[in-house]
Amino acid sequence: MLIKEKSERNTLEMVSLEGLVPQDHLLRKIDCAVDFTRIYDFVEDLYCADNGRPSVDPVVLFKMVLIQHLYGIPSLRRTVEEINMNIAYRWFPGYLLNEPVPHFATVSYNFRHRFSEDTIEKVFTWILFEAQKSGYLSPEVVFMDGTHIKANANINKKMKKAIPSAAKVYEEQLLKEINENRRAHGKKPFDGNSGGGEPGEL
Repeated sequence: MLIKEKSERNTLEMVSLEGLVPQDHLLRKIDCAVDFTRIYDFVEDLYCADNGRPSVDPVVLFKMVLIQHLYGIPSLRRTVEEINMNIAYRWFPGYLLNEPVPHFATVSYNFRHRFSEDTIEKVFTWILFEAQKSGYLSPEVVFMDGTHIKANANINKKMKKAIPSAAKVYEEQLLKEINENRRAHGKKPFDGNSGGGEPGEL
């Protein structure tokens, strides 16, 4: 007997985002292992405490870029699109299903105009070390420059040495994409270490 399923796409449901993310999901494990509030210590001096428009939480910004590298998403712009659609990706930075995630332009502006290159590299290095200590960082994420790494007992030692280099690559790829996007839209690319924009800027 042929049974046709009902189409209930417009049905309003009460759901818990927390309950939709599996307990063994990688992002849930990393979120438990890494105290992301430490990021505030790295960037606090780059924000004005009592002036300017409210900013996007810097923890959210770095979590978004971390998703990009953990899952091999080819660009930050595509990462923003994936976070919009993926429940676990939304859960990680703390966005509800009906809540808009930061626009690509806002994310890119903060990374190229507010944060210095040194700050970006330091934060990525710290995050990778924390994830590595808890065993949630794969060699594929660290050795992203294509270097061939043989599986052996010294893999953790090699990963620790490679983490600062990987963080530098993250930073360089991020800033390169931002500038390429600006050129594509007829805007002048950012030059040099331009972190530290005016408080409240998008």
